[in-house]
Amino acid sequence: MYRVCFVCTGNICRSPMAESVFRSQVSDAGLDDVVEVDSAGTGGWHEGDGADPRTVSVLEAAGYEQDHRARQFRASWFDRLDLVIALDAGHLRDLRTLAPTPEAAAKVRLLRAYDPAADAPLDVPDPYYGSYEGFEECLKLVRAAGPGLLEAVRTALREQKEPTP
Repeated sequence: MYRVCFVCTGNICRSPMAESVFRSQVSDAGLDDVVEVDSAGTGGWHEGDGADPRTVSVLEAAGYEQDHRARQFRASWFDRLDLVIALDAGHLRDLRTLAPTPEAAAKVRLLRAYDPAADAPLDVPDPYYGSYEGFEECLKLVRAAGPGLLEAVRTALREQKEPTP
């Protein structure tokens, strides 16, 4: 099983949105039996809460399913995860600092780095304090990075299957 975890600040806006979108993309690619998709937050402020109602609304309007409870990312998770996807540069820095080893830190990547059309900065802006349009923009950015991320996961799965000489 290849495990991907998306991480934002509170795990109620961006990361659950990325989790739902990528889970759908993984399923459409026929990889849901070999790829596990999850999400978490760098902080525990919203632990146990569902996704922000605006996130739920944007996802449902776009045809994505979600059933989410917020939780905080833990350093111990690095051992079982293959890829930790940060939604902005602050999360990237925090997660790499939290990583117990250089190998664990190397698992942390920015989501928009997988979008070849993305311009710097590669952050997915936090829509929490803004309008509904910010959530729609977040969905657009998350979707745009999905194909590149999916290809990276496919490559990693192929490499796992190949015997080492």
